[in-house]
Amino acid sequence: MEIVIVGSGGREYSIGLGLQKECRIDGIYFYPGNGATSRLGKNIDFANEQEFIDFALNHQIGLVIIGPEAPLVEGLADSLRENGILVFGPSAKAARLEGSKAYMKEFAKHYNIPTARFIQTQEYAEACAFIENLNLPIVVKADGLCAGKGVIIAESYEEAKRAAKEMLEGKSFGDSGKTIIVEEFLDGFELSIFALCDGKDFIVLPAAQDHKRLLDKDKGPNTGGMGAYAPSPLATPQIIEKVKSQIIAPTLEGMIQEGNPFSGTLFCGIMVVKNEPYLLEFNVRFGDPECEVLMPLFKNGLLDCFLACAKGDLKNVQFELESKMCVGVVVASKDYPFKNSPKEKITIESLKEGTESHISFAGVSKVKEYLYASGGRVLVCVGKGDNIQEAVKNAYTQVESVKFNGMQYRKDIAYQALGKQ
Repeated sequence: MEIVIVGSGGREYSIGLGLQKECRIDGIYFYPGNGATSRLGKNIDFANEQEFIDFALNHQIGLVIIGPEAPLVEGLADSLRENGILVFGPSAKAARLEGSKAYMKEFAKHYNIPTARFIQTQEYAEACAFIENLNLPIVVKADGLCAGKGVIIAESYEEAKRAAKEMLEGKSFGDSGKTIIVEEFLDGFELSIFALCDGKDFIVLPAAQDHKRLLDKDKGPNTGGMGAYAPSPLATPQIIEKVKSQIIAPTLEGMIQEGNPFSGTLFCGIMVVKNEPYLLEFNVRFGDPECEVLMPLFKNGLLDCFLACAKGDLKNVQFELESKMCVGVVVASKDYPFKNSPKEKITIESLKEGTESHISFAGVSKVKEYLYASGGRVLVCVGKGDNIQEAVKNAYTQVESVKFNGMQYRKDIAYQALGKQ
């Protein structure tokens, strides 16, 4: 079987790395991939969607795995299915759970899924009236896709009103902000819960925790994610059961009732307040960098899980996870997340044999035999261990092996888990 992984980031590299050990896979294509994915398979690119579909049909591709949200929201999974190509990823209508925050919040309200109190609006006066009735801080969100950056946590009423005004006027996020959501701030701790879904059944993967802020101690601006670890000791069995019964199960049932069964990866961004989980957001794909710490935990059965979701037969799938901890540290370029940085040559020192760590490459390009840092988040250094301390040590040992001008990274990834030890 040959497969195609759609995307070009560390998430897609990690999926490819996880599938490399599957003996049934004869080849992996990355569409379009990055400068390092050619180490795992072959990069391909096309002028349009139809060219890609023709390629998949001509090469009898056994499975297409869609990594990023944009092609899902735009309907790539639908086009592939219409041509008889097996695909892991939701339909465009189901992908509205991420594509429209307003739809997601109204969906949660309709199906009694616990979430923060909110309004969605296109009117500045209505937004201001709701803002004035909330306690600080206040969350203001753009409705559409904003590459993970469409959320403002305002520390004052003036800042919240300014954020709402700039979004509604199209100054902040263009058309994605023409409808906004204003909601109460939930004070607790966050978890990233991922469910593999086939439309009716689901499997919950080990809970992860992402680190969104740029700097240590959760300071600085929000980013796409500066590191993650899994499984999180903060996710007690009781919390996981509540997420399953109060959030994931009613979501899948609700999507069936809406006529848009959900298959693929359902990410639940959870805020736990006084041991009760609340839904912050849905994503319809693996998070990045959470994917980088989840894929290495599969001992076997990863391909079977993807195929079962695509075929609607998850109930009978067999897989095994390692009983280990996994930590991922994002190494970013100098000017991330503010602007593009100059390309910089990357050198990586070899680690001693037996070190349980590796690199998932993201924003890299290849020039001759060398890799260059060419994106904001350049790579993720991943470490595994029998406990969180060992996993952290292995991840940061890998970080120390990486050298390029201007590289930056957090030095406290998994601090909350370490504090639990």
